[in-house]
Amino acid sequence: MGLIMDTSALVTLERARSSWEQFQAVVTDEPVAMPVIVYAELLASVRLADSPARAAVRQATIDVFASRMPIVDFGLKTAKHWASLFAHLYQMGSMIPANDLAIAATAFERGFGVLVGPEGEAHFRRVPDLRVKVLRPFAS
Repeated sequence: MGLIMDTSALVTLERARSSWEQFQAVVTDEPVAMPVIVYAELLASVRLADSPARAAVRQATIDVFASRMPIVDFGLKTAKHWASLFAHLYQMGSMIPANDLAIAATAFERGFGVLVGPEGEAHFRRVPDLRVKVLRPFAS
């Protein structure tokens, strides 16, 4: 197994000022990968930061985590999972945000679950058969 990291998990880590080592202690049993859409969302958060200092902290956090886990592209196989998930959720009247649908599809394509922060959990739970692991805040 393994885990695909959602942006909400990185936000939880940034807010706790967590190190890579602290993160590894929490998810030691599974490999973790970052979808390219999460990387894009994180880069947007740097550009939207309310101060240069906050932008620098965010960029440093992104750089550490992106250098230590693979960044997974959205390819043709993932697109097929995305289409199936989209159709199912649409028919059920239970759509989730588009980027999170891409994250879920990436997880399915790799046979992984999704690692989320405590505030990113609810809509991922609407995706049938998706394993969701919640990263709880911890002290730095």
